[in-house]
Amino acid sequence: MNLFVPQQFRQKFPLITRYAKYSTDKSQSKSSIVYFDNAATTQKPEQVIACQQRYYGEYNANVHRASHQLSTNATFAFEKARTLVQKFIGANSIKEIIWTKGTTESINLVVQSLARNTLTSADEIVLCASEHHANIVPWQIVAEQTGAVIKILPLNEQGFIDVSNLDEFISKKTKFVACAHISNVLGRINPIKAVIAKAKSVGAISLIDGAQAVAHIAVDVRALDCDFYVFSAHKMYGPTGIGVLYGKQALLENMPPYQGGGEMIKTVSFTQTTTFNSLPFKFEAGTPNIAAVIGFGESITFLAPLLADIQKGYNLYEQKMVNHCYQELAKIAQVNFIVEGIPDIGVIAFTIAGHHNHDVATSLDASGIAIRSGHHCAMPLMAHLNIDGCLRVSLAAYNTIEEIDYFINCLREVLLEDFSQAGVQVELQQKNHAKTEQLINLRTKEMKDIITLFTTVKGWDSRHREIMLLGKNLPRMEQALRNEQTIITGCESLAWLKVEQTRQGVYFFSADSDAKIIRGLLVIVLAAFNHKTAEQIHNFDIKEYFNQLGLIQHLSPSRGNGLLAIVDKIKLLAKE
Repeated sequence: MNLFVPQQFRQKFPLITRYAKYSTDKSQSKSSIVYFDNAATTQKPEQVIACQQRYYGEYNANVHRASHQLSTNATFAFEKARTLVQKFIGANSIKEIIWTKGTTESINLVVQSLARNTLTSADEIVLCASEHHANIVPWQIVAEQTGAVIKILPLNEQGFIDVSNLDEFISKKTKFVACAHISNVLGRINPIKAVIAKAKSVGAISLIDGAQAVAHIAVDVRALDCDFYVFSAHKMYGPTGIGVLYGKQALLENMPPYQGGGEMIKTVSFTQTTTFNSLPFKFEAGTPNIAAVIGFGESITFLAPLLADIQKGYNLYEQKMVNHCYQELAKIAQVNFIVEGIPDIGVIAFTIAGHHNHDVATSLDASGIAIRSGHHCAMPLMAHLNIDGCLRVSLAAYNTIEEIDYFINCLREVLLEDFSQAGVQVELQQKNHAKTEQLINLRTKEMKDIITLFTTVKGWDSRHREIMLLGKNLPRMEQALRNEQTIITGCESLAWLKVEQTRQGVYFFSADSDAKIIRGLLVIVLAAFNHKTAEQIHNFDIKEYFNQLGLIQHLSPSRGNGLLAIVDKIKLLAKE
């Protein structure tokens, strides 16, 4: 009997089946979702959701601290999950499994508990060019605290860590080497065994970020021989807010606690030295996320047999989807993959010539397709590749070939729309010439016209189309004006704002962005504030304006914050 059957696997995920009404044409249900953002977080199977509900409904109690039956039941389930994790990654002992909030906290624990207490200004830390910010910033902080120097392992053309010249980067000065098992942008399985072996040869401690690996490949920490391995439940069909720090017992024994409080102590006294609990509890201060730990254990029960299956049905199906998606994208002339070759897991990153990443992602969202755009918490990698950001499609085994084909068809339509957009705009101008003139010329009546326009359209897809059209009407700023003085900080895409003031104290703002969706939002914001005095600008109820337009509830938090950042910049300039 096959352990993995794609359609049966898919049916185990309530959110996926609830919104799985996609079709291969534009008449698809507006409530449907094609979820291609699995590298950010995976959906949860029914058994993971149900086991957390059982905990709260049947044996909710704190763990380790009471003698009653509810606590005993909770503690048993809690510690059973720890044993499941130990076996899942091949650790020697449950003492080597530390619960954290996730990969990020696991890295910070090692950095502040161990690295901060051992590094000096004569030491070096080695990272990789493709690391997630969570495996960069903590090391930058500790480097500043201790004076240690950070060195960066380069990548080859295919996006792997280049191990051909490790001797140039990992030396006797190296005390810590930290890199990802699989990049969250490039989808490459890095040659970490070679990196770990080199670190070991010079006495350096190795930390591997396995956040993107654990849902796709079997991990054996003893075979890798790494000192630390970190990962999160939510990227492997488990709950959010829970993760693991695996560490070799000898290292953990010698590390001081990361945080103080209940559970991590053995004795506390005002007159004698406080003593700490044994492993793993020494690093688990406070009441843990019990329901999430129990859910984590269930996600391992769900996933582990699929990764261990000798028939490899789960892995082969994932690779089939990766190959299909990559090959279909490669047929689109405007698509440029950010590194060479098909990725090792379902993480495919690319740009589209002549199109801003956020514009494409937002247009696809209007068709119910969830992909990610931006720098993917890997800004140094974007700089290394000389790009501002990219699009990322990340697949899971509950996705289908049909969903990929729907995505490709919608992407082709988005790209074709630009060729026909001029005709659409002319038609719009013919239907409502006076309104369009006001939009282009940015006259005082424009705000009322925009409100009228947006109250006549229903649904986010229609509003999105109007925003994109408005963006086409915004005059572009001269290149020389797009500089550090005019840039809007806090906006997820590059955007600039310039101010002029008349003798009568009336302000006029001009703005620009690389993304058409942001240019459209700028038109809407400028309509509210142009031709007003400073007093009128500061008294204007921008939130009510946005509510009238039905904008904020449809924008992502980052884009909503970016919109407010534009408003803040306008108000700041109006004070001058």
